[in-house]
Amino acid sequence: MTHSLLEQFVLLWVVIDPIGTIPVFIAVAAGVAAADRWKIALKATIAATAVLLLFLVGGQFLINALGISLPAFQIAGGIVLLLFALTMIFGDSKPESEAEQWSAEEDGHSSVAIFPLAMPSLASPGAILAVVVLTDNNRFSIQEQAMTGGIMLAVMACAFILMLAATPILRVIKMAGAALVSRIMGMILAAVAVNTVILAVIELIRTVEI
Repeated sequence: MTHSLLEQFVLLWVVIDPIGTIPVFIAVAAGVAAADRWKIALKATIAATAVLLLFLVGGQFLINALGISLPAFQIAGGIVLLLFALTMIFGDSKPESEAEQWSAEEDGHSSVAIFPLAMPSLASPGAILAVVVLTDNNRFSIQEQAMTGGIMLAVMACAFILMLAATPILRVIKMAGAALVSRIMGMILAAVAVNTVILAVIELIRTVEI
């Protein structure tokens, strides 16, 4: 049981990737007042947790009812992630250009908390699929599914703490450093997105051949 719980924790940690969320948080929160950054982190954590809990409870039913295949879900998620990565690299999303807008509008805080922090950074397609697979009604009891939910909440709590730790980093690197991190993170996200699509296409081809 302990070994299984540890495996689930490692899997959910990898797919949610709290550490990988830090550069994204730095990029989107650089133009926000330091006193308001924790609000963005909290809103992102709550939103991502709500999405994952939704799929944990009813994801299997929803995907089966809609007839969505695993590769199709992965490809869609990869495309969304790629589009966001391209805006980080080429668009006007760098912290310097958005500082005034984010600091002036509370709605701006909410929007960046939902996208890209809550989705697709925390509640990524991979994380959504992981909670659906780990709570398969045909393989896991209600107690085991509840344990999976508890592990997921623990990982999300870690993500929130790590985002709070990003504030001291922002004080050091300033907006110029955050803009650089944003571009670098955009390149990494683009590579991850393309890799996700490629793996999904390969899996789709194998399914068709079988």
